Amino acid sequence: MKLSIIIVNYNVRYFLQQCLQSLQPAMQGLEAEVFVVDNHSSDGSVDMVAQLFPHVKIIANHDNVGFSKANNQGIRQTRGEYILLLNPDTVVEEETLKKVCAFMDAHPEAGGLGVHMIDGKGNFLPESKRGLPTPAVAFYKIFGLATLFPTSKTFGKYHLGYLDKNKTNEVDVLSGAFMLMRKETLDKTGLLDEDFFMYGEDIDLSYRITKAGYKNYYFADTRIIHYKGESTKKSSVNYVFVFYKAMVIFARKHFAPGGAALFAFLINIAIWLRAGISIAHRFLSRVWLPLLDGLFIYGGMIAIKNYWSINAQIAKYPPYFMEVVVPIYIGVWILSAYLNGGYDTPIRISRMIRGMLMGTVVILVGYALLPEDLRFSRALILFGTAWASLYIAATRLLLHLSGLKKYRFADSIKKRLIIVGDAEESQRVLSLIMLSGSNTNFIGYVAEKSSLEKEHPLHSHYLGHPEELVDLISIYEINEIIFCGKNHTSADIIGQMLRIGRDEIEIKIAPPESLFIIGSNSIHEKGDLYFVDVPSINNPVNRRNKRIFDLGMSLVLLVTSPLLFLFVENKLSFFKNIINVLFGKISWVGRDPQKDKIFKGLKVGVLSPAMLAKKNTEDSVTRERLNALYAKEFRLYNDLKLVVGNIFLLGRH
Repeated sequence: MKLSIIIVNYNVRYFLQQCLQSLQPAMQGLEAEVFVVDNHSSDGSVDMVAQLFPHVKIIANHDNVGFSKANNQGIRQTRGEYILLLNPDTVVEEETLKKVCAFMDAHPEAGGLGVHMIDGKGNFLPESKRGLPTPAVAFYKIFGLATLFPTSKTFGKYHLGYLDKNKTNEVDVLSGAFMLMRKETLDKTGLLDEDFFMYGEDIDLSYRITKAGYKNYYFADTRIIHYKGESTKKSSVNYVFVFYKAMVIFARKHFAPGGAALFAFLINIAIWLRAGISIAHRFLSRVWLPLLDGLFIYGGMIAIKNYWSINAQIAKYPPYFMEVVVPIYIGVWILSAYLNGGYDTPIRISRMIRGMLMGTVVILVGYALLPEDLRFSRALILFGTAWASLYIAATRLLLHLSGLKKYRFADSIKKRLIIVGDAEESQRVLSLIMLSGSNTNFIGYVAEKSSLEKEHPLHSHYLGHPEELVDLISIYEINEIIFCGKNHTSADIIGQMLRIGRDEIEIKIAPPESLFIIGSNSIHEKGDLYFVDVPSINNPVNRRNKRIFDLGMSLVLLVTSPLLFLFVENKLSFFKNIINVLFGKISWVGRDPQKDKIFKGLKVGVLSPAMLAKKNTEDSVTRERLNALYAKEFRLYNDLKLVVGNIFLLGRH
């Protein structure tokens, strides 16, 4: 056996499928085996691999054991001369595996090898080649000197920026996204260190390879796409702690006590500095607009109150009216707008105005229930609503006109799309986009030639040859391209991505015979990816509304529990269920843990969607279809109907 490939997967089914499809032509002519080690995914990854890739050997863990341990599980079962650790969010060229194995055959001193990696837009990923993170290198990286002087031989050692990315070179550290090693090397160095749950294990193993007398190489003669899942988490507090703590483990393991202490000191400074920046950034990015809205609405309310006091000849309002009552009004308006999706992006003014009006209804209902001495003026509430709505419309228009992509009006974001593939496949891909409901303007398709009859829907949409793609992008002002995997090799697609080289253009790939289209820079930022089978329950607004329903229903049930205890069968479990739903551990309506398979988007529920059916629903296939239907056509009315109609079952385990 020449090559053993190990892929550790966790809840990235669509990327994994694309990765495995790219491996099939790449393995032709090689005696190779593939292992997928699944860390207890909940998205159907294991079933997908078993159904579509029967030659792949599956190791299905019952919990998430981490990257290192999962890879070691696979390594222990391999038979290959070479072992490749490969991320599921990658696409390899057709000649990649043959080229890297040939290089290792020709260089017996090579213990490990990494390759030229690009992201989902064709940008070179600097982590393709890295230096050893010594205390000095870490200092330059942490305090920004590596960023300021990326090609310096002194400051740019972390990503070896002074080495030509288009030339093969000896390096210190390989990337865990594509890490090819000799089996005999691992026999000498040992497997991945399982003290590293995630991050740092590739640095540790790379260092041990060089200590064992081998060399690590960056191989520039082949390329892969790496969608780079960790990229979106670098601003998260959890990433900061996990990644930098991994660096501390590495330092304590390999550096002398003095060097390790200095490294740990630098790392701890970095942790708290980066964590503080991350928390501040995330907080401000979420609250700056609601806070700004609140301040301007409050200022408007001051002017309205003063004007109304004079012209309506009303006695002065008590101080607590502006100090307490008006802030409560504003809080209700903003909260209602948030719950209606008014702060979601891209901007939809209608949701914001709807939220303001619903908030006004809540305020007026509360107003009517107050004692007479606390009822100040309905007119001020209505004037405040008018001012808040006018302010919201004006500011959202200004944000839209500012050119910031995040704050553009939803209706104005229309993709100008080219599909690169033959007419038949382009038609199939276009139908997927239409089914997804995307706001896309299809400009045309690019293929070797057009031989369509005049009656064909795409007859007039042929734009030209793939070699003309760069020019066509400029002529038609294209901002989205989809490559058909059926008509183009991975090498062709990667080559085109490198030629295009423009960050503002979204590039996606439609694997053959698939119901999904993948793109974006990161597996954690789906962006405008098209998944025909994505349940609507995963829509952020629906997730939020379902959670609000669970909270509200739990509070109602808690208040009325003395009465409900007369009807509920299992009173202790009923109370436990209320607490578990309040803390988000379960939902009032979700999958049955005893009868249903794990279904992405559905938590474990006290009640199940199958209870909506009138007939016996013990059949597993029927229950799975009912869960899918519930998720795709999610309505809060169905949750309410189930809970109200099954009060006596709310104590189910």
